[in-house]
Amino acid sequence: MLIASLLRIVTLIRKELLVILKDPRSRASLVVPPILQCLIFGYAATYDLNMVPYALVDQDRTTTSRNLVAKLEGSGIFERVATLTQTGQAIRLLDAKQAVLIIVIEHDFERQLEAGASGMVQVIADGRNSNTSGIAQGYANTIVSGFTFDWLAGRGSSSNSVQVTTRAWYNPQLETRWSMVPSLIGTITMLMTMMLTAMSVAREREEGTFDQLLVAPFTPTEIMIGKAVPSMIVGITQASTILLVALFWFRIPFAGSFLTLYLGLSLFLAAAIGFGLFLSSIAANMQQAMILGFVFLMPFMLLSGLMSPTDNMPKVLQYATMINPLKYAIRITRSVYLEGAGLGTLLPDMLALVAIAAATMPVAAWMFRHRLN
Repeated sequence: MLIASLLRIVTLIRKELLVILKDPRSRASLVVPPILQCLIFGYAATYDLNMVPYALVDQDRTTTSRNLVAKLEGSGIFERVATLTQTGQAIRLLDAKQAVLIIVIEHDFERQLEAGASGMVQVIADGRNSNTSGIAQGYANTIVSGFTFDWLAGRGSSSNSVQVTTRAWYNPQLETRWSMVPSLIGTITMLMTMMLTAMSVAREREEGTFDQLLVAPFTPTEIMIGKAVPSMIVGITQASTILLVALFWFRIPFAGSFLTLYLGLSLFLAAAIGFGLFLSSIAANMQQAMILGFVFLMPFMLLSGLMSPTDNMPKVLQYATMINPLKYAIRITRSVYLEGAGLGTLLPDMLALVAIAAATMPVAAWMFRHRLN
């Protein structure tokens, strides 16, 4: 009995894989879109600034102020677009989005430093893009602080200056793609897998083959397993493709265990497929399945911690993220890939994925049996 059931499931899995792979366009869509999306996110979705246009208002015009400006421009990040005499003139550059920062070196900057007081440097930022301006301000503050420390050290000052030495673990250069690309292993995989699963039964209804499944000797459980396993195989394949892009194209070093990573991905796919099967059981056609898929996917991505930490969200939304499998997938992939985290550290996240899969699968099975009846 068990062997016969397994044979039926294998037959259904083979049939589903043939449906997916028989069309050349379908085969290409399993590999090409994940690679393109990974490359686009890796290069375009970045918070790193390589060039910051700024306007200079040097009201001091001394050797010290010129040395400070040389320090800024020697960093290779700041590019001066205008040199003006009044702050009001530079404001127009901010309004026209020609400059991100205005750096104003106040009168008596050198004399104040010589007297042991604080030389005033004002940094005015374009707050319409708070992320970019915040990073640019951080760069400017770091360079000005370094210049001040070097200036004091060069004159043997006894001032109690504190030099801050920063080190970033797991991402030494603080490159955005180091945290973004590993997160895409779960994000893009969920996008493709959930949509594929959601449209599987809907496709049967549209093509008129669903009635053949009903008269065939398949139980609802066997049909669900036969629909879920091919999606999991496709998901693992796409995750592996993105992993290869991260390793060999972006050359992001892998610090953890592949076994731990794939175990976490398998649990994540089981939870994602549970959601997909639930959507598939309530959708009457492929159009409805696609719309429902996008309705669920957008909140999943926004509440996953991909772009912003979930701890910064309101409490109500933080509770909502607890049922989001993508949140746990991103934490697992980042932790394994960048930190080398093991099973002991990731056990709470993996148990959460098991709980989500254990909740969604029975609901999807009940909905499926209900639609069959």
